[in-house]
Amino acid sequence: MKHGAFAVGISARNRAGDLSDLGDELDKIEALGVDLIELPTFDYDLVIGGRIRAPQLATLQNACAGRSVAYSVHGPLAINLMDEPARAPRHLEVLEASLDVAQAVGALHYVLHSGLTHETEPAKLGDAYARQRELLTRAAELARERNLIICVETLFEYDGWKHASSPKRLAEEIAIVDHPHIMATIDFSHSYIKLDADGRRESFVEEIAALAPVARHLHVHDSFGRQDDLWVYTQGERLAYGNGDLHLPVGWGDIPWTQLLEECVFPEGVVFNIELDPRYWHVARECVDFTRGLASRAQTKGCGGRSKVA
Repeated sequence: MKHGAFAVGISARNRAGDLSDLGDELDKIEALGVDLIELPTFDYDLVIGGRIRAPQLATLQNACAGRSVAYSVHGPLAINLMDEPARAPRHLEVLEASLDVAQAVGALHYVLHSGLTHETEPAKLGDAYARQRELLTRAAELARERNLIICVETLFEYDGWKHASSPKRLAEEIAIVDHPHIMATIDFSHSYIKLDADGRRESFVEEIAALAPVARHLHVHDSFGRQDDLWVYTQGERLAYGNGDLHLPVGWGDIPWTQLLEECVFPEGVVFNIELDPRYWHVARECVDFTRGLASRAQTKGCGGRSKVA
């Protein structure tokens, strides 16, 4: 058993549509002392109709080049491997193009949201999981060709979706796929909200611990794990009630970080990546320092032959 994460990172923000100020953004992030920057390429207008926009990609590459940090990429949130079968080719087309983008910037990890479905009837829900496993297996080979690790992220139900995987169920699905280029992203807040919706808040640490051994990537931000089910006028009011996926600085919510670090064992190479709402960037440095303290206490263990890209 070892202690300490491979890297502490933070997600960049998207500003100018032509990425003309991305270099300045990355400069500011590097100055925070992080080891890794997560690029939200889903919002960089890099893929149009399933094809890469070469000039925009060149701008991204130029902004990223020559820096001392590593990179991860967050793929399009709309990719849904549990979606209706007729849409699978479109999802795979966009997935492959965005994996090419990740390869072009030398990313270590590619973050992919786990599937969502409207199905609740057991047989149809089982079919949705089977589709996701089949498509993840295909995606894994695309990732292998590009020397990437796809890290499948925990979600909660939103916008009318009826089912998202719990952390423990996602761990089971990844075990069935059993491919060295498919791992997990634990988004702690997403998982907290998911289990709250299921009436199982008390199972939060246990569920996270079940997924931790295959979680090479972590999305670190705070919340209270409450449903966003109350009308509010401003984001400040949402904060006052503590509702929803707030993307708060670590320590502002009530996620039990100390207990998680005591009970979870992560793979070697795990990344603690901060996803901070832009309204809280005035405390970004404090958040990085706090998160580095957490990461230094992380328990890690070799990941049983899985590719060690990080």
